[in-house]
Amino acid sequence: MCLTVPGKIVSVESSDPTAATVDFGGVVRRANLIYTPEARVGDFVIVQAGFAVRVLGAAEAEEALEYHREMAATAQASPTPVE
Repeated sequence: MCLTVPGKIVSVESSDPTAATVDFGGVVRRANLIYTPEARVGDFVIVQAGFAVRVLGAAEAEEALEYHREMAATAQASPTPVE
């Protein structure tokens, strides 16, 4: 199972419009936009294996990010299992 987090496109290379820089809450990674040619700077995308596979609206991205924050808070509040 894979959990994806929306990232915001912060730049697209002028020499290669399929090469983007995406910010995942402070973690910045490169992504290929070949499957999402409609994606623009400021859009939120879901990235799998280095490829943006879906463009999200701002409301949908914020909802997904809120779920991610809730899961992170729950994980921090849970006691560590004893082995």
